[in-house]
Amino acid sequence: MLSNKSILITGGTGSFGKAFVHTVLSRHPDVKRLVIYSRDELKQFEMQQLLPPSKYPQLRYFIGDIRDQARLTRALEGIDIVVHAAALKQVPTAEYNPFECIKTNVLGAQNLIEACLDTKVQRVVALSTDKAAAPINLYGATKLCSDKLFVAGNNIKGSRDLRFSVVRYGNVMGSRGSVIPFFAEKRATGVLPITDPQMTRFNISLQEGVDMVLWSIEHAWGGEILVPKIPSYRITDVASAVAPEAEQKIVGIRPGEKIHEEMITASDSPNTVDLGGYYAILPSGAEYSIDDYCTRMNATRVKPGFSYDSGSNTDFLSVPQLQAMIQTELGPQQSH
Repeated sequence: MLSNKSILITGGTGSFGKAFVHTVLSRHPDVKRLVIYSRDELKQFEMQQLLPPSKYPQLRYFIGDIRDQARLTRALEGIDIVVHAAALKQVPTAEYNPFECIKTNVLGAQNLIEACLDTKVQRVVALSTDKAAAPINLYGATKLCSDKLFVAGNNIKGSRDLRFSVVRYGNVMGSRGSVIPFFAEKRATGVLPITDPQMTRFNISLQEGVDMVLWSIEHAWGGEILVPKIPSYRITDVASAVAPEAEQKIVGIRPGEKIHEEMITASDSPNTVDLGGYYAILPSGAEYSIDDYCTRMNATRVKPGFSYDSGSNTDFLSVPQLQAMIQTELGPQQSH
């Protein structure tokens, strides 16, 4: 699917973008172009030191903001596949700066969709978040709105060979802003702040997220919100894995936080199917046949009332498993 194709990734200098670029370059060296589109010149400069265009002639580095539709349209000339990873993602930041979050996460999504419709893009995969399911904070609400926009993009593509799909997953171990680097930084104080001892979260590795996006590029019909089957962890177990001797001090949840994260609500169950390694929430409407989808994708419908959240998940990571994963993902300096 990627051979001799041109790919653009928005927010390409982030944790996901770097992992995606490394994977594509290693697995698909015959990719035609791989465009890093982001607005931070320093991060692009730093990324170019690791992946210089002289060694990787497929790479291009474009300065641009997804708030700028004209720049997006120019950057998408000759692009076949778009991966949309750009977003404002910090919950407290979004609560305090809601207008800015909406401009990037919602209006930026609209700009990207319209720019893809105006060019010859064929596949678009947008990254979502578990916070978009039954959102209680502004970040989650903007990502739910973004998800809806990308799904609806399929309604206005006309005769274009263009598919919009969404991947929704939980916390990425080791990504910027995740709890593990935060705990590792606080370890020296002997005290780790715990928001709530009952709190759970989904966990996915960067590579699993990248593999899911690549699967979606190749297999998605367009219109799906794909959800991976991944384990959960307890926040207290993460603290024990990072610093078993440290005191765990309960500080209370932050504004906009949930005790457990959801990825599929019971209200989604009538339109949700099981693909084996993933679930897919399908669009509702007569033009999208769930039965046809199940037949062609070898999928099965989930039971009525099915939901998927980190608290009731049947797969939980143990403290030893977390320690091993932390060492694998972040290196020995972050593990105990």
